[in-house]
Amino acid sequence: MARTMFTGVYVPLATPFGPDGALDAAALQRLIDWTVEGGASGLVPCGTTGESPTLSHEEHQRVIALTVEYAAGRVPVIAGTGSNCTSEAIALTRAADAAGVDGMLVIAPYYNRPNQQGLLAHFTAVAGATRKPIVMYNIPKRTGVNMEPATIIALSQVENITGIKEASGDPAQIMEIIRGTREFSVLTGDDNLLFFICTHGGHGGICTSSHFLPGEWVRMVELCRDGKLAEARDLHYRLLPLAKAMFCEPNPAPLKAALKLVGHDCGAPRLPMTLAGEPCVAMLRKVLGELGLI
Repeated sequence: MARTMFTGVYVPLATPFGPDGALDAAALQRLIDWTVEGGASGLVPCGTTGESPTLSHEEHQRVIALTVEYAAGRVPVIAGTGSNCTSEAIALTRAADAAGVDGMLVIAPYYNRPNQQGLLAHFTAVAGATRKPIVMYNIPKRTGVNMEPATIIALSQVENITGIKEASGDPAQIMEIIRGTREFSVLTGDDNLLFFICTHGGHGGICTSSHFLPGEWVRMVELCRDGKLAEARDLHYRLLPLAKAMFCEPNPAPLKAALKLVGHDCGAPRLPMTLAGEPCVAMLRKVLGELGLI
């Protein structure tokens, strides 16, 4: 099968909840329309930003199915289907495949802290459950384990493992992965490193901050691709305060606060996450105002 390369900037969608704490499907549709019409390259439901750890299996599958329905083929949908249990990740992956997604985002197993051999076995098993492309997700600060470059490079040889969301924050590691892979999407999971990764041979990002002005984030990737680095750098520094503010508290509390400020109320995060505090909201209000969003 042909290798699918994901490029550009994909929005890891917030999951909207109503006042009663239940999924708000209407708000999800409005959020999808807003980000797609704003120029996003694609959508990623049920990632960490979408509060996947607090979704029931039924909710998880419904969010993915609704995202596919509401996106209506306008952009690709890459569904979060990871777990720290391999059999559960396989089940979530098969369900997302049946829902019609374009690919899956699979996080490294968290809490268990498997060794590199365990990571190889886990991702190989999940990839074997589908013919759709798999994007791995390395975020050591949340999982407690770093996927080493040699492990990522080895897994890139699996036919349908076609990318990595790299959020180690380690430029040396990122460059080693880019250098050692071919026909393989290297995407940043650290919003502030989008410019860096694209000027060093990467392909874009899955960035929480791209809920806002997604077309500008995509434009930065395109400018880097076209060698227009001065313009890309200017755009990087224009958006950098947003990337900083979006993580003034643990994700997705600042995101949900910012969405409310721009008129897309997605409700409160589910416990154990809480509403962003006033200092964070003040920072978001200032940055969004400077960008002309409020």
